[in-house]
Amino acid sequence: MSEEAGPMLVVYDDPSDQRSLSLDDTSSTEESPDETRLSLETTNDAIPFIGQRFATHDAAYEFYSEFAKRCGFSIRRHRTEGKDGIGKGLTRRYFVCHRAGNTPIKTSSESKPQRNRKSSRCGCQAYLRISKTTELGAPEWRVTGFANHHNHDLLEPNQVRFLPAYRTISDTDKGRILMFAKTGISVHQMMRLMELEKCVEPGYLPFTEKDVRNLLQSFRKLDPEEESIDLLRMCRNIKEKDPNFRFEYTLDSNHRLENIAWSYASSVHSYEIFGDAVVFDTTHRLTAFDMPLGIWVGMNNYGMPCFFGCVLLHEENLRSFSWALKAFLGFMNGKAPQTILTDQNMCLKEAITMEMTTTKHALCIWMIVAKFPSWFNAVLGERYNEWKADFFRLYNLETVDDFELRWRDMVNSFGLHTNRHIANLYGLRSLWALPFLRSHFFAGMTTTGQSKTINAFIQRFLSAQTRLAHFVEQVAVAVDFKDQTGEQQTMQQNLQNICLKTGAPMESHASTMLTPFAFSKLQEQLVLAAHYASFHIDDGFLVRHHTKTEGGRKVYWVPREGIISCSCHHFEFSGILCRHALRVLSTGNCFQIPDRYLPIRWRRISTPSAKLLQSTPSDHAERIQFLQSMVSTLVTESTKSKERLDVAIEQVSIVLSRVREQPVSLQAMRDVSSIHRGF
Repeated sequence: MSEEAGPMLVVYDDPSDQRSLSLDDTSSTEESPDETRLSLETTNDAIPFIGQRFATHDAAYEFYSEFAKRCGFSIRRHRTEGKDGIGKGLTRRYFVCHRAGNTPIKTSSESKPQRNRKSSRCGCQAYLRISKTTELGAPEWRVTGFANHHNHDLLEPNQVRFLPAYRTISDTDKGRILMFAKTGISVHQMMRLMELEKCVEPGYLPFTEKDVRNLLQSFRKLDPEEESIDLLRMCRNIKEKDPNFRFEYTLDSNHRLENIAWSYASSVHSYEIFGDAVVFDTTHRLTAFDMPLGIWVGMNNYGMPCFFGCVLLHEENLRSFSWALKAFLGFMNGKAPQTILTDQNMCLKEAITMEMTTTKHALCIWMIVAKFPSWFNAVLGERYNEWKADFFRLYNLETVDDFELRWRDMVNSFGLHTNRHIANLYGLRSLWALPFLRSHFFAGMTTTGQSKTINAFIQRFLSAQTRLAHFVEQVAVAVDFKDQTGEQQTMQQNLQNICLKTGAPMESHASTMLTPFAFSKLQEQLVLAAHYASFHIDDGFLVRHHTKTEGGRKVYWVPREGIISCSCHHFEFSGILCRHALRVLSTGNCFQIPDRYLPIRWRRISTPSAKLLQSTPSDHAERIQFLQSMVSTLVTESTKSKERLDVAIEQVSIVLSRVREQPVSLQAMRDVSSIHRGF
């Protein structure tokens, strides 16, 4: 077969190949008419041959790609030649091994950092050349050159599938991945779920975790303005379906979305009871949209995180933070928290001073500790862990005087006199060190264990960011999942048999009033109280450990008014009476803890009951357990005085009459009967 003479137009699919690979007519064997046969006659494991025909160049590419995969390499398009341009006159196409050519040398630039990434190209000369002809009427492509000699090792079947050319995500799989992303699960978890769904061994999906992350990233590279419009549309749609959904936003001078905050009905309900102590975490960003993210979180009476609200900001400045705090207070009907924990941010600190004048502001210790490796690892070297343990001992001290003395010792011991981070921490000590904060309520959120729980909750809806508009939905899914998990954990706590350790009437009384989580904290103090002695002094009691002859805590008790306080401020800090106060109550023959020292926020009856009251018939067991808890609390409270008992009998009689008026189906009776048999 002859080729038309004339100048050829050459187009390279990869411009770097123009000088890194040379394929000419002398490097191949031309076709022979006797060897020509259609590719449809070949078997699946056939190799390309001179004269092989294809209807289109794409069909030739697919055939060569399958052949390459079986051999242990992949291919790419190299160049196209045409007399009058691509697709006109006689044209030729070259497909080459993925390791063909050599990486061009890049000119270095001092202003731009260079990526030290090793290239896989090694000048391999394996290739397939096809030429277009119309000799038999209809245009077709024939193989006119083929070489399968490689200057590198070919991959095994279990390795070749990891080459980029063979890693593909189908449209169906893309849909599944985006659905998983909305739930907030990690990419690793997505891979495990899809392996189970497809019944393949771990690592044998046709794509990798990196491919999934790239896919999710591609969905983030969208027009920010369109994303903002979609986000506002999403919020308005949610508001139409749920009037209790709350959101606020601001627009910039160009009428583009600047800031937006939102909260859910369940969050507002939770805040009414548990909004006394709040964490406002502003350490995260939606990297896809370069927006700072703020999350309000608290802790419920069962020691589990509860979500209060979310905000996306354009910038981290005083104006933005002030707006965010105002929006949050608006969602929560103007009720400010008693305390708020945040990251170390001067603009945020100033905004809280302006917008929450009655709120005590403190710094989250775990947000500070997260920065320690970058601050002190290089400075302290092998002594870093020793210093960190010493720091936590300082953090947990009880008195300010002890803290000041031990801090100086720590600085001297580790030679940190000139360290700017140590100086900064000391300057802010009243905002993070517990000796300065013990007179304020923090619901236990300053402990390491609770900080990990809260951070894990926040990470749930940050692990797989997708579209900006979907983020509101993703947060809602994560919050709902947490609510459901919390309800299950709550029921598990309530169904556990509480073990009394002291036999004291106060312990038995508290076990019926407090949630298992809160009761366990009180029980710890009750057990320790037995190790303390109390001495009556002029204005109260002195309580100290039985092994010590000096020091101790001062406890003030007014029995007639049911008021007791301790100089350790444990109750003010945690809402749980301390061992010192409990020792004085026990010495004074007090058999029940005064009502005011069993806060509503730690009681069983304060459990949010909206979902329990709206539950389906299959949830009878949980609802019955909840009712039993309420009845137990009702009996305990009613027997404290004749007046309370009279009110309780009157109101319960009314409720019982209303209950008896409700119809009962035969099936419902069977369901309830089967539940009772299970108790």
